[in-house]
Amino acid sequence: MSHETTLITGVGGFVGRHLAELLVKSGAFVYGTILSPEEVSPDNPIPGVELMVCHLENQSNVEEVVNSVRPSVVYHLAAQSSVSRSLSDPIGTFKTNVMGTLHLLESLRSLPNLRVLVLISSAEVYGVVSEADLPITERTSLDPVNPYACSKACADLLGVQYFRIFQVPVIRLRPFNHIGPGQSDAFVASNFARQIAEIEAGIRPHKLMVGNLDAKRDFTDVRDIVRAYVLAAERCSPGDVYNICSGKAVSIREVLNQLLTLTSVQIEVVQEPDRMRPSDLPILVGDYSKFHAETGWTPEISLGQTLKDLLNFWRVRVS
Repeated sequence: MSHETTLITGVGGFVGRHLAELLVKSGAFVYGTILSPEEVSPDNPIPGVELMVCHLENQSNVEEVVNSVRPSVVYHLAAQSSVSRSLSDPIGTFKTNVMGTLHLLESLRSLPNLRVLVLISSAEVYGVVSEADLPITERTSLDPVNPYACSKACADLLGVQYFRIFQVPVIRLRPFNHIGPGQSDAFVASNFARQIAEIEAGIRPHKLMVGNLDAKRDFTDVRDIVRAYVLAAERCSPGDVYNICSGKAVSIREVLNQLLTLTSVQIEVVQEPDRMRPSDLPILVGDYSKFHAETGWTPEISLGQTLKDLLNFWRVRVS
């Protein structure tokens, strides 16, 4: 695996940075795409990665990057990944997530040295699954309930088509919720952690604004997630699809309560109607036994540790 030429799309994002760090440590030659140079600042660099500005919506731009790097391993992470943003901008979401993936697949189709494309889908593609049918396996049907989920389902299906028709060595991964230091506050656990850090710093009133606390999610630490991505590239079968998750459902309320135990300040929790999403899934929990059987991977970092690291990340950011 080490010393292979690797391309990460969306390297400036939350997961991309963690993946880059892991790959650079392993000795891989890592190239990464970013949307603009502003994604990387002197106080937020991506060490060891050759950065290239690339807009996935632009086919010639994508071809230029692929032909310049000629990677043997590609991790396709770049995406518009916010459900709420997909509700306000479905067209932009589809341009990035569907057309962007199609442009990448087309560009990689004729690359002779490509060993594997790890295409990151999402557990959101499964939609609302009845409790009787949980945990979700790779055989659970796709039933997306928001534009983001629908765009990821399209990209997922494009990946398998390109494997079947054009023999592009695509491995599809469907990660469930992942959290950890560096995550945007557009996501629930990171949003709570930022609010707590701001309350501690005295720059926010002692009120923590929340949405639906009853939803249950399957959370995995981002550092375990990227370890899974690398193992997938090494050991999984092209053409196949794998769930990446912890196999445990935790309520958003439990995440909030764990974060509140990590601070000594008094905080009032206030439910805000604006934070309630129209298509929120009541419970999402997966089964990763197929992936475990092929790679031996299992999550190693506890939720408590993840939340502690996430809160400390925001304490540094807001201070």
